[in-house]
Amino acid sequence: MTTFERFLSLWVALCIVVGIAAGHLMPGVFAAIGSAEVASVNLPVAVLVWLMIIPMLLKIDFGALGAVRRHWRGIGVTLFVNWAVKPFSMALLGSLFIGWLFAPLLPAGQAPSYIAGLILLAAAPCTAMVFVWSNLCNGEPAYTLSQVALNDVLMVVLFAPLVGLLLGVASITVPWNTLLLSVLLYIVVPVVLAQIVRGAVLARGGQAGLDRLLSRLSPVSLVALLATLVLLFGFQGEQIVAQPLVIVLLAVPILIQVYLNAGLAYWLNRAAGEAHCVAGPSALIGASNFFELAVAAAIGLFGLQSGAALATVVGVLIEVPVMLSVVAIVNRSRGWYERGGAVARRAGALRE
Repeated sequence: MTTFERFLSLWVALCIVVGIAAGHLMPGVFAAIGSAEVASVNLPVAVLVWLMIIPMLLKIDFGALGAVRRHWRGIGVTLFVNWAVKPFSMALLGSLFIGWLFAPLLPAGQAPSYIAGLILLAAAPCTAMVFVWSNLCNGEPAYTLSQVALNDVLMVVLFAPLVGLLLGVASITVPWNTLLLSVLLYIVVPVVLAQIVRGAVLARGGQAGLDRLLSRLSPVSLVALLATLVLLFGFQGEQIVAQPLVIVLLAVPILIQVYLNAGLAYWLNRAAGEAHCVAGPSALIGASNFFELAVAAAIGLFGLQSGAALATVVGVLIEVPVMLSVVAIVNRSRGWYERGGAVARRAGALRE
């Protein structure tokens, strides 16, 4: 992790200040940006999202799907947490905290939009940043790569129906045309383009050439993310200044679901007898979110000035420090993990 990536939360906080100030000082500029839409897609934001997502997808090798069988226990646990637990637990936590407990403290009528943003945040498993977290906990690289590749494939077919289902359960109107367009623009097209570019670069320069390209594009991806945040907070400035407590309240269900899902994945891997080098990244993938996609989908579905967009941005704000804390827990608990009966028995069988 570069110094720039390590202090991502600090840069996000600075973008909050810059965005709010710019929104107050240059309202005409932000109004012009907000009106630059085609078929409910904001063009400046779409360009920034592509610059965020495509460099990350270049890291994904779909050929790694052949290795799924080698770590089927960890794969199964992570798929269960990512697709059967996390989106539903977030919908429940969002309804409990945002729709009920915190509702009197939030702007009137905004709770459903905030809940929608939380659902979008939880419905897409993390991709590129998982490689960072996995490396920090000495995770098995083959497992991490195959799990991320499998999740990316599943996102193409599961993201839209899962989001539609949960938004419907939360009594939030689902703009299906816009949702499907978001899946096409922010999942399908970037995945295809990234794989075309990846194949071409590997054919010409091999892995070394791809590594050089990724090192050049990584800052572009983060700068695009920060520029998107400046836009978001420029549009959200008045609401945030009026109610700064909103960000703190939105962080509560996000924090709970991160630790809940990480702990569940970690415990299930231990019960299944999976090695610690797989359980660590499994817990991290199970807990983290593809916040770039969530931000893009929230903007497309509900607009730059929506509570949903703000809720996804809170996920970006706390992503790095929270995931680093999960890495620390995984590393420090390795002794406890490997004393598990199923883990010890499987390790003994492998040695024999």
